[in-house]
Amino acid sequence: MLTSEPSVAMSWVNTVVAAAERQGLARDLLLARAGLPPGCLEGPRWPIDDITRLWRAAAELTADPSFGLNAGRTVGPGSFNVVSYILLSSATLRAGLGVLQQYQRLISDGGRFQILAGERQSWVVYHPQQGSLAFSPHQVEAVLAATVSFSRWVTGRALRPARAQFSHCQIGPLAVYTEALATGVQFEQAFNGLLLDNAVLDAPLPQADAELASLHRTRASALLSALSQPLPLRRQVEQWLVGALDGSVPGRREAARHFGMGERTFARRLRDEGTHYAEQVDAARRTLACTAVADGGEPFARIARRLGFSEASAFNRAFRRWTGQAPGDWQQRRPPAPRSAAPDGR
Repeated sequence: MLTSEPSVAMSWVNTVVAAAERQGLARDLLLARAGLPPGCLEGPRWPIDDITRLWRAAAELTADPSFGLNAGRTVGPGSFNVVSYILLSSATLRAGLGVLQQYQRLISDGGRFQILAGERQSWVVYHPQQGSLAFSPHQVEAVLAATVSFSRWVTGRALRPARAQFSHCQIGPLAVYTEALATGVQFEQAFNGLLLDNAVLDAPLPQADAELASLHRTRASALLSALSQPLPLRRQVEQWLVGALDGSVPGRREAARHFGMGERTFARRLRDEGTHYAEQVDAARRTLACTAVADGGEPFARIARRLGFSEASAFNRAFRRWTGQAPGDWQQRRPPAPRSAAPDGR
């Protein structure tokens, strides 16, 4: 049986949504562009690929080449659930980052932190761990900007790294990178990270409280254990369908066989989880259709065939039901792509 899928906490999802709303983007439009249902903000966590879709949609609709940096720099103590309070009560920033390594899953499965210690300075390295969809560079930039912003909350003073770097190329104005990360930035490097003085990493923190930190770690350990529970069947079916929809729709009997069950048992298990197979097929089609239409690189008729629709008109009707618009009208709502920044950031 599958264990819990890679996912991200809703607190981080809300950071992205709030950043888009600050730029005047309605959340319903954002979710629709990402191919996600309106009620998806009610759950405790999101699959990694869903938040990647959200980042892509937010960067596209806001046309902001610095969207990730601007989202990350707004984080505060409430952004990372119980992990925030462990960090605030840690003895030093280095100790807090060690705790972050231990409890990173409570924020997101989409990456991990590593400290490369040097004699006078140390690198805080972020390793993205994407799902089936390639991460948007905005996701990575948001993480480093959030690290700088939250470290200011933890230390009580402005954090000024000696250097910052990304493995991807520059996508926005250089001045915004410098402002968000409080240092010079290099691109197309071997890894994503911040270079910090050891004196900063090892200075006592103003809110250090060993007893309080221990209480928070107990709570965090319980939450971490809960994330390892078996993945519900409906989520297993969703994941399988995304790869199985390729010119035809697998029938319920085929799906049941794939999961090692009889057809009746399979149907009952899904019903016990509040859904049925036809709903799972429709949800998978909706996600794949919205992603493909938004990308704009594939004719609608081909998308329809790939998702198992017998004719384009059936696909058009389904798309109207999902989004309230025809595929062409929905695609036309995309704003012009932002121009790439010049090397000097202008």
